[in-house]
Amino acid sequence: MSKAFPEGRVLRIATRASLLALWQAEFVAAELKKRNPGLEVELVKMTTRGDQLLDSPLSKIGGKALFVKELEVAMLEDRADIAVHSMKDVPMQFPDGLGLIAILEGDDPHDAFVSNKYGNLDQMPAGAVVGTSSLRRETQVRERFPALQVKTLRGNIHTRLKKLDDGEYDAIILAASGLKR
Repeated sequence: MSKAFPEGRVLRIATRASLLALWQAEFVAAELKKRNPGLEVELVKMTTRGDQLLDSPLSKIGGKALFVKELEVAMLEDRADIAVHSMKDVPMQFPDGLGLIAILEGDDPHDAFVSNKYGNLDQMPAGAVVGTSSLRRETQVRERFPALQVKTLRGNIHTRLKKLDDGEYDAIILAASGLKR
């Protein structure tokens, strides 16, 4: 390990407590251990404001920074040494003392259409409800399929799929990489 991280000390990784975030943090921990035999790692699991505020679009409640503030504070208060988080939610500017030190190889960049009733957006009737959390996806659906209703879909992958299964949405559009993990 480098001189910046003393041998024998446990590396504390701040992460959100969602299944996807834990998968990402565990992946990073395994890669670090592979490259640094003997390294001990502890995951510091956190719930963020973004995890708690599930009924409003992110653009109306503070944006994607809502998912990283607690992780940043944990590092600044020396409760964590590093944080692992999805690049799509990382703000462009960091608080003093923090920075981006590594970016992992990207995963599948595609969007995924998921429905229990329809094979694609073209098959959906006027008034059918499509859920997404992405402003980009929302704009694309509204432009190409103006007869469809687009509603905000928040929550982790399991919550989103349950909302689809419970009939709150006729279809959902989300990141394909999230479905694969």
